[in-house]
Amino acid sequence: MKIEDAIQQKKFKSEQHKAHINVLYTAAWLSLHTARLLKPFGITTQQFNILRILRGLHPEPSTIKLLTERMIDKMSNASRLVDKLLAKGLVERFECPEDRRRVDIKITDLGLDLVGKATEELENLERASLMNIGEEDASVLNRILDQIRTSG
Repeated sequence: MKIEDAIQQKKFKSEQHKAHINVLYTAAWLSLHTARLLKPFGITTQQFNILRILRGLHPEPSTIKLLTERMIDKMSNASRLVDKLLAKGLVERFECPEDRRRVDIKITDLGLDLVGKATEELENLERASLMNIGEEDASVLNRILDQIRTSG
């Protein structure tokens, strides 16, 4: 669906303005579908992001600072998200033996299982959402999105 039809707007100030609106709209659309997909797993997109980071580091632990740096949504409160994952038994918290002020976070076996199953579902969504985009177009899109972030 064209952005003009999706938001029922016929004119834009420029192609750049239209692209900006299109990126925002598409990001929100993807976010909504991702949130719906993760709901049966009992986690949010931000919690899923934390679990994926921890899975990538497994079996090594992470700090809250590292999680914050690596998260997609920089506005998320990583400490609060970890507390919620801890309550669900998906992560563990340990005092660092070398520095008692530092707290290490590790994903549990339950967390690994959940993130694995959720990832399979998300990959199905990615394939369905991007099935009309070939490798070359995806590469061009990635380059353009990287350019946008470089300029800002």
